[in-house]
Amino acid sequence: MRYEHTQVGYVTGGLTLAALPLVYYAFMVEAGHLGVLGYAVLGGFGGIAVLFSSLTVKVTEQELVFYFGPDFWTRRFALDDIIGAEVVRNSALYGWGIRYTHHGWLYNVSGLRAVELTIRGEGHIRIGTNEPEGLKHALEEAMDH
Repeated sequence: MRYEHTQVGYVTGGLTLAALPLVYYAFMVEAGHLGVLGYAVLGGFGGIAVLFSSLTVKVTEQELVFYFGPDFWTRRFALDDIIGAEVVRNSALYGWGIRYTHHGWLYNVSGLRAVELTIRGEGHIRIGTNEPEGLKHALEEAMDH
């Protein structure tokens, strides 16, 4: 393994978890009990909090791999298909999670910094990270070998 880093999404996870008591309270005030819909909404928010709690990026000898939370939404790209990597700053309007922007797909759990990759057959994607220089360096070093 040439590189591995996990960025925890404290803000995204915190905001999602903070919504749980609000949802609970809203259902209890309205109906006096949660009911099926209330449990479904609470479960949905809880699931989102877990699935998008972190973003792990790995650079091996052959590929770039990244995924959210507990190995959710895994993407893999052969290093041979990566044409370039640049450190970029995302607009705050792009938000967090998985988004399509005019720069291509964005995968992000926190912050505004990212590495924009040009990938053969895919175009551009951005991977949010709190250490973009380290990821760029690891990719460039791996692609040179």
